[in-house]
Amino acid sequence: MGSAAVHIVCVALGVLGLIGTIVCCAVPRWRVSSFTGSNILTAQSTQGGLWKNCVVQSTGQQQCKNYDSLLVLPSDLQASRAMTIIACMLSSLCILMLFCGADFTTCIENEAVKPKIGLVSGIGMILSGLLVIIAVSWSAHNIVRDFNDPMVHPGQKKELGACIFVGWGAGVLLLLAGGLLCCFSRPNSGSGGTANYYSNSASAASAPNKNYV
Repeated sequence: MGSAAVHIVCVALGVLGLIGTIVCCAVPRWRVSSFTGSNILTAQSTQGGLWKNCVVQSTGQQQCKNYDSLLVLPSDLQASRAMTIIACMLSSLCILMLFCGADFTTCIENEAVKPKIGLVSGIGMILSGLLVIIAVSWSAHNIVRDFNDPMVHPGQKKELGACIFVGWGAGVLLLLAGGLLCCFSRPNSGSGGTANYYSNSASAASAPNKNYV
């Protein structure tokens, strides 16, 4: 079973990954304007996220508008919405489970159950990290593809926003936390079975001696 220090580190990594995933889901910085070619208008820039588009003026004023309909959104944006929301919910549940079953807490007194809770939490964090990485990588691939496509007008080309990199970082943190939990929270069931075996053997061996006496 993992030590208390390893569980503290995993909880910290999981919380940081969860915060990054929430920021990635909420902040509209997945796509930003690209000022290339003849597109030299820098008085305003557009920023797009999972839920809305924003126009930022050079004076700092920002105007945002929610997407009109879910059905008109591209497939990568729809899938990214679902994956980031599932990742937020799953990582939150795994962190709560890990906190209750960690060595530095007394929420669960049964020491045999704690490694199983840590293992389940680790698997959940790994799944959450994979979901976040898949979501941002899919969007990043489409952004880079459209940027390199000569058929796309320069004014419509976008660049990678800050949320793409935040999502990659959050996914790596969740993967790291889940990997550590899976390595240090393996249930050790062999010792209990061996102890019972020797105990039964000893009792069986001592029983005939008592009968002969």
